[in-house]
Amino acid sequence: MNQYIVVGLVFLVVIVLLATNKKLVETLKNMYKIEELRKRVFYTIGLLLIYRLGSFIVIPGVNPEALSQGGGLASQVEGNGLLGLLDVFSGGAFSNAAIFALGVMPYITASIIIQLMGMMVPYFQKMQKEGESGRRKMNQWTRFLTIGVLLLQGPAYIANLYAQASDAFVYGNSFGVVAMMTLILIAGTMFIMWLGEKITDKGIGNGISLIIMIGIVARLPHALLAEVNARFQTSSGSAIMLILELVLLFLVFMATIALVQAVRKVPVQYAKRIVGNKQYGGVRQYIPLKMNAANVMPIIFAQALMFIPALFSGSAVGNAFASMTGFWYNFTLAVLVIAFTYFYTAIIINPQMMADDMKRNGGFIPGVKPGKQTVNYIDTIMTRITLPGSIFLALVAIMPALAMKFLGIQQSFAYFYGGTSLLIMVGVVLDTLKQIESYLLMRHYDGLMKTGRIQGRH
Repeated sequence: MNQYIVVGLVFLVVIVLLATNKKLVETLKNMYKIEELRKRVFYTIGLLLIYRLGSFIVIPGVNPEALSQGGGLASQVEGNGLLGLLDVFSGGAFSNAAIFALGVMPYITASIIIQLMGMMVPYFQKMQKEGESGRRKMNQWTRFLTIGVLLLQGPAYIANLYAQASDAFVYGNSFGVVAMMTLILIAGTMFIMWLGEKITDKGIGNGISLIIMIGIVARLPHALLAEVNARFQTSSGSAIMLILELVLLFLVFMATIALVQAVRKVPVQYAKRIVGNKQYGGVRQYIPLKMNAANVMPIIFAQALMFIPALFSGSAVGNAFASMTGFWYNFTLAVLVIAFTYFYTAIIINPQMMADDMKRNGGFIPGVKPGKQTVNYIDTIMTRITLPGSIFLALVAIMPALAMKFLGIQQSFAYFYGGTSLLIMVGVVLDTLKQIESYLLMRHYDGLMKTGRIQGRH
């Protein structure tokens, strides 16, 4: 009972702090006054509630009571690094054997594959240059590939579920039953994609990103309760350790926000042009180069490769990488994150294209000659700012393992100390707040900040 009281007090303190913030209350009133923004926010909340409801609807043919026996499927999933991460992204639907069990991860996988093909395959490179029509074609290809990924992941998920809890399968695991369950899982993921597109079109924020974030946040109360239970089962001083964990979590969030927002502003001067009686150009603008331009992608790629050694379980390599808190596992993960950060940044940031655009529009960097010198200047800046960004990103990637090993934090709660979960939450919240602020500023209301606007740090 004490554990539930502690968790309740933590959330009560957060709610009281938010409710007593006069600036926040005034901003919420202004949001309600803007009809379009109000409709979009309520529309988004409604679709997200539908998504959360589907996370508890069990696949037909699976007995939910049998899943809860022997500690439950959730306890078995939490003990596995990959499955535990998938369960966090799906908001618990993975361990619930729900119709939304696979979540949007197949869509994310397909999107990454299509994005990589757009960098290497000429046919997709041509589509990227076709503007809006090319973007629609790329989206269509992504949907088709998502179904292909689901045709592989669906039977694999059902086979793993049968291996974990065979008694839960009411009608057995015949070919017809597996095919029926696979179709339901495919329909569930495609429905989630439709919800995400509707949120993007008629709601607020990016729909797919919000769905992922809501799934992650939905696991926070469960993870916090598990951590409190574990602390109260230990010796004295559990309350102090819990407070220290929450303070550390707050500091990690603040540091991650600084990483996501950090930019290096490169000044660009545009030449004056007089057309008729009007003057164009002659002003100084800035190119914001992000310190973490690759965002969460390096961690996703690195973690995908880190599951390869698990295929060699029992060998020396498999044993060295068996534990996610081991030295070699985290050292290799950090090196891969740094390498992929440079690789992905080099792909998405094109100094040659930026220099050509500046030259075409009559712009130049003060003190730097247009052309090759401008390309080298931008490339040098990106190389320098990517180094601290990649190191910090590597630290964020291994923070969950450090929290588990040195602080004894439970795995489900440690996911919130770093990795993809933390970066996704911070990035999605900031992007959504920026959209809300743009609506407020267009209607001449104050933004979400007391002074200035939500913008990058420099």
